[in-house]
Amino acid sequence: MISYDPLWQTMKNKGVTSYALINKHKISNGTLYRIRKGKPITTTTINDLCIALKCTPNDIIAFTDE
Repeated sequence: MISYDPLWQTMKNKGVTSYALINKHKISNGTLYRIRKGKPITTTTINDLCIALKCTPNDIIAFTDE
């Protein structure tokens, strides 16, 4: 199962808010909604988040074996 928990910690560590992702980095509100609900996102979105947060995919998603 994919978890987005690392994203929230990365955002906190870097001082980036959801508001900044939406308005400064053009990540859609719908995308953040999908992430909050644990829904799938595209690799393009993961790439955009990595660019916005200057991080790697490991800082955004984690895989856990249920």
